[in-house]
Amino acid sequence: MLLVDNELPALFPWLDRQDCIRIAAREDAKNLATVADVIERMREMGANRQSHLLAIGGGIVQDVATFVASSYMRGVDWTYCPSTLLGMVDSCIGGKSSLNVGPYKNIAGNFYPPGRVLIDTDFCATLPTVQKIEGLCEAVKICYCSQDQSFENYLAQAQTNDLLAGSSQLNEVIGLSLQTKKAFIEADEFDNGVRLLLNFGHTFGHAIEGASAYRISHGVAVGLGMLCAARFSEINEWIDANQPRMRGLVDYVRSLLIPLTQLQDALQAMTPQEAFSCFLSDKKHQKDKFVLIVFDRNGFLERRIVSSSAENMASIASVFDWIRDTLFL
Repeated sequence: MLLVDNELPALFPWLDRQDCIRIAAREDAKNLATVADVIERMREMGANRQSHLLAIGGGIVQDVATFVASSYMRGVDWTYCPSTLLGMVDSCIGGKSSLNVGPYKNIAGNFYPPGRVLIDTDFCATLPTVQKIEGLCEAVKICYCSQDQSFENYLAQAQTNDLLAGSSQLNEVIGLSLQTKKAFIEADEFDNGVRLLLNFGHTFGHAIEGASAYRISHGVAVGLGMLCAARFSEINEWIDANQPRMRGLVDYVRSLLIPLTQLQDALQAMTPQEAFSCFLSDKKHQKDKFVLIVFDRNGFLERRIVSSSAENMASIASVFDWIRDTLFL
């Protein structure tokens, strides 16, 4: 049976089948209520332990499908076909689900990887520019997290072709991103060590996403979050603002985000106070301490535990003020 983004059948009529369950690919649908509804409908359709679930859609469909497949009758086989560039470069491997509960983003979830992943880059031709930029923000993030040549290889691909136009190099970038993430997963499948570096950009990014009432989409928020992490690292003098590796990332991410003129309005509508409030509720923090992925002096990433002192809280709040007011200057 199929679990698909509700908008896809209009693009692909062959998805309009009796065994197809459609869900709205919206942030307010990424929750336990949607999971319960899908499980109920699967049972009504006669699904059993031998059934196979094929999920087609972006990250929200993948989050719901992962949780459903792992839970239905204690687990059924499933296949994932990502329909967004973000899903293709990142979430399609690794097997993580993340669900929202009440006001808490991504507070529930598990690990249950699909048996197969099918990537058809023809889906990218249906995507608006902002969704392509989302995917590239996640791809460059993954490559930057590695300490090998992945980031340099990514920039070489990005500078020789127009990835947003859907050039053949897009396949190379998808492959590079997945190979880089694969190394993190194989080293740390359950997020207890080095894979935590892939949270880079997410703590600041999730706060921006929530404070914007999700007018700023996830991948774009991660791009902004990487810029915030750079700014916070500079404020604390963990890295020089002109460090070449970090500067290459910052300049590239800015080049992706600046064309999004609607982003300026969304940032202006966000207050630093709202963003900081969302920042405080991030599930990765510890009691009385903030857990952040930041830069070291050589331009690589490290996981730092930062005290929730008044000084640090003021610095974090100032970063949200900075990203709102200076990105488009």
